[in-house]
Amino acid sequence: MSPRARTRSDLAFPFHADRRGRTAHATHPEHVRDLIEQLLFTSPGERVMRPDFGCGLLDLVFAPNSPELVSTLELSVQASLQRWLGDLVEVVALDIEGDENVVRVHLSYVVRATGTVRDDLFEGRAA
Repeated sequence: MSPRARTRSDLAFPFHADRRGRTAHATHPEHVRDLIEQLLFTSPGERVMRPDFGCGLLDLVFAPNSPELVSTLELSVQASLQRWLGDLVEVVALDIEGDENVVRVHLSYVVRATGTVRDDLFEGRAA
C-alpha cells in the first residue's frame, strides 16, 4: 500500500476550489471541526432528510440571555454532539456565550480516530 493510499482526505467545508482550481480537501481533524460547525449552526428542520439534525444556535442570537438559557443550550448542544458525532468526537468541555448578535461556542474535544485533544472556538453571527 502506498503512503498516499493511507492518507485520509475529506472535502473541505464550505465547498470551494483550492489554489490549484481543484476541489479543496481537509485533513480528518479539520473535517471533524467542519462537521461540528455544521451541526452547531444548522437549524432543526433545515435538512430535508434529517429534520431533527442541528442545534439552531443562530435562532437564539436575539433571545434574552440568562443562566438558565445557557445551561439548557449547553445540555442540548452536548446531546446533539453525542447523537450525531459521538462516533467521531468525545466532548471534554463545552461553554456557550451570547453577546448581542454573536454566539460563541468554546469546545474542547477528543478526535477519536487520532486521540488528539482539540480546543476550538465556533462563532455564529446573525445575518
